[in-house]
Amino acid sequence: MRFPRFPILPLAAAVLTITTAGAPAVLLSAPVPWDAKVDPWVLSTAGAGPTEFLVFLTDQADVRGADAIATRDEKGRYVFERLRDAAARTQGPLLAFLDGKGAEHRTYWVANMVWVRGDLALVEELARRDDVAHVYANPSVRFHEPVESGPADFAPQAIEWNVAKVRAPETWALGFTGQGVVIGGQDTGYDWNHPAIKGKYRGWNGTAADHNYNWHDSIHTGGGSCGANSPQPCDDNLHGTHTMGTMVGDDGAGNQVGVAPGAKWMGCR
Repeated sequence: MRFPRFPILPLAAAVLTITTAGAPAVLLSAPVPWDAKVDPWVLSTAGAGPTEFLVFLTDQADVRGADAIATRDEKGRYVFERLRDAAARTQGPLLAFLDGKGAEHRTYWVANMVWVRGDLALVEELARRDDVAHVYANPSVRFHEPVESGPADFAPQAIEWNVAKVRAPETWALGFTGQGVVIGGQDTGYDWNHPAIKGKYRGWNGTAADHNYNWHDSIHTGGGSCGANSPQPCDDNLHGTHTMGTMVGDDGAGNQVGVAPGAKWMGCR
């Protein structure tokens, strides 16, 4: 097939005319400033010295195909493999860059991202990369403990007042107790042997515990009474155990402290 030949210069002039006068926003888009890809907290903090931040990659796994999968196990495997494979496929150049800079970093795959510690110059270099979608803040936040407002030895009630206040018993009466739902908790950890929540732990089958894919410890240094990288759910402050009790707590003896006693839980410290 033969194609008509066009004079190069007039064609270029026509394109330039369309570009400059007709549709500049479409054909000539201004590059995004690098600092527009960075959270303000990172910019201000890194300007004073090294800080930590989260680098989200542009390429994120497409898991929409999971909607068409029938069983929970197959769906979970499908999502897991695509999340893991996307990170393995795309993080290499970024990790090589960070290694070359001697920057402290840690990889993640549930979201395709890398935790990094560095200064403002490193932040700018990262934000200018095409494979980086955004640099997010990851500040340390001071934990304020609850304030005691009365005696600590209240007698257990059949249904705690806060559970009744949100009218949970009326929902239970309709047959909805949270059954079939798995709640994910992220807090100071969980005392999984506590009688109010042990029977609701997804890793407990009534006779033995399996903490794989039911617990993760993100505390890699220190860790209080639990130590670092605890292989089983542990709470070094008791706040997390309290919050999980509010969600699913039920000791089987009539003490309803949780809003969804029919649900299961899994946790992260």
